Amino acid sequence: MKAPRPWLPIGALAVLALVLGALVLLPTWRTVSVFGLLALFLAFVITESVQLDLEVRRQTFQVTPIELVVVIALVELGGLWAAVVRGAAVVVVLVHQRYAPMKTVFNVALAVLEVTAAVAVLQLFPTTDLDSPLTWAALVVAVTVADVVSAGCVAAIITLIDGRLDRQFWIGALVPQFLVGPLSVAAGVGAVLLTRDNGWAWLLILPILAAMIAVFRLSASALRERRTVQQVYEFARRVEQVRPDADGPLQIVLAVQELLNADKVALWLPPYLDEPPRLVVAGDGGVSWYDGPADPEDVLRQRVLTPGSSEPVLVAAGRATPAEAAALARRGAEEVLGAPVATAAGEPGYLEVCDRRSDVVSFTGSDRSALDSMLTHVNAAIRQQQLLTQIRYDADHDRLTGLPNRQRLAAEIDQLLDADPVGARAGLVLAALDNHTEIVDTLGHAAADELLLVTAGLLREHAPPDALVARMEGEQFAVLLPGLSLPATDRAARRLREATSTRARVAGLDLEVTLTVGVAAAPVHGTDSGTLMQRADVALLAAASESGGVASYHQVLDQQSLRRLQLGTELEQAMADGQISVVFQPIIDARTSDIVSVETLVRWAHPRFGAIPPDDFIHLAEQIGRIGPLTDHVLDLALARCRRWLDQDIALSVAVNLSARCLAEPDLVERVQRALRRHGVPGELLILELTEGSVVDDSVRSGTVLTDLHALGLRLSMDDFGTGYSSLSQLRQLPIDEVKIDKSFVLGMSTSQGESFIARSIIELAHNLGLRVVAEGVEDELTRKLLTEMGCDKLQGFLVSRPLADDVLEKWLLARTGVRSAAPGAQHRRLFVRA
Repeated sequence: MKAPRPWLPIGALAVLALVLGALVLLPTWRTVSVFGLLALFLAFVITESVQLDLEVRRQTFQVTPIELVVVIALVELGGLWAAVVRGAAVVVVLVHQRYAPMKTVFNVALAVLEVTAAVAVLQLFPTTDLDSPLTWAALVVAVTVADVVSAGCVAAIITLIDGRLDRQFWIGALVPQFLVGPLSVAAGVGAVLLTRDNGWAWLLILPILAAMIAVFRLSASALRERRTVQQVYEFARRVEQVRPDADGPLQIVLAVQELLNADKVALWLPPYLDEPPRLVVAGDGGVSWYDGPADPEDVLRQRVLTPGSSEPVLVAAGRATPAEAAALARRGAEEVLGAPVATAAGEPGYLEVCDRRSDVVSFTGSDRSALDSMLTHVNAAIRQQQLLTQIRYDADHDRLTGLPNRQRLAAEIDQLLDADPVGARAGLVLAALDNHTEIVDTLGHAAADELLLVTAGLLREHAPPDALVARMEGEQFAVLLPGLSLPATDRAARRLREATSTRARVAGLDLEVTLTVGVAAAPVHGTDSGTLMQRADVALLAAASESGGVASYHQVLDQQSLRRLQLGTELEQAMADGQISVVFQPIIDARTSDIVSVETLVRWAHPRFGAIPPDDFIHLAEQIGRIGPLTDHVLDLALARCRRWLDQDIALSVAVNLSARCLAEPDLVERVQRALRRHGVPGELLILELTEGSVVDDSVRSGTVLTDLHALGLRLSMDDFGTGYSSLSQLRQLPIDEVKIDKSFVLGMSTSQGESFIARSIIELAHNLGLRVVAEGVEDELTRKLLTEMGCDKLQGFLVSRPLADDVLEKWLLARTGVRSAAPGAQHRRLFVRA
């Protein structure tokens, strides 16, 4: 049911006051002195000015110590003149206080009704002199009834206009009057009796009256304080029940508005995570925004958010500077109560309260204290809101880069495609950082994370404005391009790859940033996120073998992915069936041409796919967690070959490559030891070749795996030295026996003075550290001669021999080598390559 307009019930009350006043008060007319009228008029004005304001939404009602003067007026002037004088005093006071005309009419009518009710009660008692206690009792009853009538009229008007009242209203409206009313009657009767005997008695009575008024003021102040405490408690209880969702800040603002009975309240929150700055406004009439709170240049906001400020600030029009007055005007407010709000973003938020709903009551010091008390609960509620935001953010964002993750990307793709199932187009670019694994192996995860952050920044910088850049997992990123066809997506992917190809300073080194890119597009490659992402991933795998580093999905690629999946499932059985075998490449002493060892290289001859490149299935074994069994298989084949040479009284070491993943396996040392015992090969005839990255990895350097392996008597060799990011000085504290110069330096020695200088530097530094040096990629006599002159210890390459299968190696040994007697102190004979 719609509430009536305020003037309807107030007009009805005014008519009722006139009718009842005419019936009850006109018979009480008497002749009085003008001086008496003026004195009581002044007394009414004073007591009407000392008031307790009761705010109920936009309505403000007053409780005053008026009974004292009413008693004197009833006794000295009679009911009619008491009503007239009091009504005139009410008009003067309310006009001075700028009350609305409607409220002035209401208060005048209420004053007349109070006097009318008091007179009607007095007429029920027998007429006696003022000296009679019966008259005193009659006055107490009359004043009390008048107060009840007044409270009832106020309650009726508020209920009709604004709704149901709570118990707090009745406590505030009646309790003070029940306490002050009898005292007012006693004081008023006593004053009249004393002045009738002696006019100078007013000199004694006035201080007493002033004290009563002061007591009333203190009572009103205490009541306001108690109401404030109760309201803050209710506010805290209400805020505790605020749901931690998007509507939470609005509920907080509404609670502040209710507590301070404000016209409007605004809460500005700074940006947090992926949320933009937010302004939440609550006001009567559905106000959702107004000028000022969201403006960082606003004078009031700047004053409140001054660094070091933490208390509420009150700015009122009457005491404002010109700049503050302008800020109040842009809000359409007479006064603003503002306070800083603590947030998880680091930058403070801003809370401001504009005007009271009441048009006569202003903010006071107790309101500032109330708002200060509320801030603790507001800050806690805001932090709870932002904690939920953080949880939601973490659920669909990558913690390292802050980019959306796979889950968020999938949701965005589905939302985009579901919006227009027929015409929606979107391109998906899946990009992988090429050297991520090498960086992890060589420089550790911290450096790799730094490179990932650089890559994320490059993608954000060069992606189209409407694109969504996401981090998948590991070294992979994705870029969603709304509205693009497959050809447009392919062109965009190539531009993006070119734009992000650069050098970045990471861990003190200049590293290349290059991406391998796979492309898929909707709807040609799929109409849902799962299909589109899977096909972009297939294209990414194909792009690794493309010269341009970019590949678009095609159905043929599914067969390649199926091949890779099949290889993974067949790896174990291939080892059991002998499909995975080894070949051996001899390594000779640079000075004597003795064959000192052979490097064991793994091969896979697949019955359907033919020869599988070692890098393909070794990388596959690492990804599916089968690199350990593959290493054990190669180690067994190498040691079995070594055992057969020992049985022929020939000492020839075998070298086996260890993946970086193997060094992280906790049982590696135990497995190597068991293999040596199983084949009866002494540890000194086994060489384990390690990648440069795995040796300088933080976890390996800080662990004991290298020391434990070296304790088995075997030798450790660093393979492909010079291509990573380590230095020989890093090796001094590691149990490395030799380094192998990468063939990229050796192959160019005969034509490049720079490559020769690098090789010479490595050899000299390694010898200074007590390490032996092996040169890979020796393919001509000039290179061999140069390396020998430089003091290189061992040579490996096509000049000596290509990698040979076991049976071919036996024939090569018979044709190309001779046998030397055992060296002094050695047990077995040696092989050497005949010139």
